[in-house]
Amino acid sequence: MAWDEWEQLKADAVANGSAQMQLNQAPSEGGTQASAASGDLKSDKKAWVQAGEGVTGLKAGVGKALTKMTDGQAGLGDTSGSRSAAAQKELYDSWKKYVSDVSGRCGALGGLMQKAGHDLAKSDEEVKEELEKLKVTYRDTEAVGGQAKEK
Repeated sequence: MAWDEWEQLKADAVANGSAQMQLNQAPSEGGTQASAASGDLKSDKKAWVQAGEGVTGLKAGVGKALTKMTDGQAGLGDTSGSRSAAAQKELYDSWKKYVSDVSGRCGALGGLMQKAGHDLAKSDEEVKEELEKLKVTYRDTEAVGGQAKEK
């Protein structure tokens, strides 16, 4: 391409009004918007990180509750001679698993939220997939107490 031809292309572009390019921002006042994206969408990294830290912080309280529950169960001993002691042990085992899972879920979800806040690099679909994995990993336990058992 000859230099004169290049100069003519540039002059034509200026005369016709060049297209505006916008990256990572809403269009300027009076500008056009090529996509259907909303100007209302805002994401605050700090808010995501703080929310993740808050959820992760729940682990400490859940851990304390688990410790108190374990301490309260410590003197139970052999449950073979008592139906109520056996039922208490079964209930304790169920709640211990449940509370441990809650603690794990808080850590995993909080970590995911913090990571999303730090990089905001994952697509919505990738974040959704990560949340679905948490649902599978930390599926709620079946109800145990209050049901008749076969003898």
